[in-house]
Amino acid sequence: MGENFDNTVILDIDHVVKSFTSKKQKVEAIKDVDFKVRRGEFISVIGPSGCGKTTLLRLIAGLETDYEGNILLDGKRVEGPGLDRGVVFQDHRLLPWLTIEENLALGFEGDKKQVKLLVKKYLQKVGLDGFENAYPRQLSGGMAQRASIARALMRSPEILLLDEPLGALDSLTRYNMQEELEKIWMNNKTTMIMITHDIEEAVYLSDRIVVLDTRPCKVREIFNISLPHPRNRDSREFEEYRSTVVSAFRSTVANYVI
Repeated sequence: MGENFDNTVILDIDHVVKSFTSKKQKVEAIKDVDFKVRRGEFISVIGPSGCGKTTLLRLIAGLETDYEGNILLDGKRVEGPGLDRGVVFQDHRLLPWLTIEENLALGFEGDKKQVKLLVKKYLQKVGLDGFENAYPRQLSGGMAQRASIARALMRSPEILLLDEPLGALDSLTRYNMQEELEKIWMNNKTTMIMITHDIEEAVYLSDRIVVLDTRPCKVREIFNISLPHPRNRDSREFEEYRSTVVSAFRSTVANYVI
């Protein structure tokens, strides 16, 4: 652990509380979430369905702004969306009537030649060089998701937020995309926070895994994954980490009623 990041805290999630009002009743979605993220770190967040994982990610992204406590990015309170945070969702959200190049260039201003070169650079980073003129329908699910990641990275965000980015893929494609995402993270050194339900995926990719408790969510446990990258899923050490995190996750859902 530690090969891709330093000890500088880039994101401080400081005793965050989030509630919603439904039918005149106050529903507490996040009770008290508190942890720090270091620059260049890969964090996975796991927890039972409906516990508040995506709500937390939306708060970090600035898509939800009414909360108690503090979310500090580079020491400044998050109060709305910004280019310093990129978001990748479970579906790629590419516009089907635009080519991959046009999708990535959308919203960029300035010299078209420079934008074209920037698109090419980031498509190379995610292994899609040569697919600039393809349409989303001509790509596999994994390739389209890589294009979505490239689109987010093009904005040079300080933090990339990933909301179940591989959840819609078949198992073999997901396995391969985990390896691709690992390479992208190692090459770009971008701080990443990923929501996932796949514990093996979290162990494979993460420096730390944050386990959230049932709603209203709070941090139950944080695991440091001290394995070098690229990781060997068949190693004894990997299996020990996986088993430890599985046990912690099971304890969060022992009394959880769906």
